[in-house]
Amino acid sequence: MAVPKKRTSRSKKKIRKNVRKGKAYWAAIKAFSLAKSISTGHSKSFYCIVNDDSSGSSESKLTAIDLGDP
Repeated sequence: MAVPKKRTSRSKKKIRKNVRKGKAYWAAIKAFSLAKSISTGHSKSFYCIVNDDSSGSSESKLTAIDLGDP
């Protein structure tokens, strides 16, 4: 069984912890940005289900969210 021979220093622990926190922070920023773009309708790579309430039927259809090239 492999066992580390020396204890990991506090500074190395802090560095590794901060790297993990930094990765989580940027993942959260990207996820929030993507959710915001989908909710406002500015997403170019997702489809959403749109209910057509004006026709009176309960059918839903997929429409691409695309606003053209910026």
